[in-house]
Amino acid sequence: MKKLVTTFKLFAVISVLTLTACQNENSEIMQEPVASKVSSADLKKEITPGLKVVPENVQTQINDSKKNLEQYLNNDLQITGITVLGKLSTQKGIDLSQELISDRDQFTAEGNILAPETVKVGKIGALFSGDQLAEAQKGLKEAASEQIKTGIDVLEISWTHKGEQFTSLCFYNESGIIWDNVFAGLVMMDARGTTEVSPTDAQAKVSSKWFKEWWTAKWLWGSKRGEIGYQITIYYSGSTVSNVDVSDWGNISLGKAKSESKVTKRTGAYGQCRYALGLCTPTGSLSFNSNNFSVSFSGLGSNVVSNGTKSLYP
Repeated sequence: MKKLVTTFKLFAVISVLTLTACQNENSEIMQEPVASKVSSADLKKEITPGLKVVPENVQTQINDSKKNLEQYLNNDLQITGITVLGKLSTQKGIDLSQELISDRDQFTAEGNILAPETVKVGKIGALFSGDQLAEAQKGLKEAASEQIKTGIDVLEISWTHKGEQFTSLCFYNESGIIWDNVFAGLVMMDARGTTEVSPTDAQAKVSSKWFKEWWTAKWLWGSKRGEIGYQITIYYSGSTVSNVDVSDWGNISLGKAKSESKVTKRTGAYGQCRYALGLCTPTGSLSFNSNNFSVSFSGLGSNVVSNGTKSLYP
């Protein structure tokens, strides 16, 4: 009987200790701070109401974007309305804007509307995951931080994508749209590129000849947004090449661009160069590999990459 009582006391002590530990653990969990959720309502408190009519340039960009979406995406993605919010007037408003733009629950879009199969629309946290999500959020925040300043105007664009409705924040000034998650992610881009050759000139004793190739990215409303390209020039007398030059370039607004080129054959029967080019929207990333002389793209986003060799003969 004494042994039974001792065993019961031991069991009771263990039960009390276990219960106390669970209560302490639960207390710690309950005491952990809960991250505050940034909302559009928070940002609107930092916006000073202003004119209710957008500048003509902005309205034209929105109207032209509507037409291009209708033409190339068959109204799968539509702009259904705009609401002018006012002027971003505080540093807190700028900070909130950057947080909202990169928030996983905000909508964004990726792809080339000239190739509708590449277009993706949805919440950032649904389109991206893991390292890609972190990279996309970093790219959005970095790009936005360079563009959004105090005094900039803000409107809210209403969209519908295959029946799903959502809104995006659009930042602009008198010159036009500066930032919007959907406009920043979508492009109009011909992956084939454009070429141009020098006119023939047989009069000079030492002649030159050049070949130029480039790829252009356009905004959703149709104006130029970025470009990558290269140009090779050979100098020759008769059928013999005496020297070769090559140049390259890469740039894009709200995105990333890389360009590299080098001469691989300078004299002889022909001239030759290698080129490595790439551009992409903010959520993607580009890297250059010097070992195989190539640019590669990673992550998700609208992009064009071209790596190759070009030979030019007299």
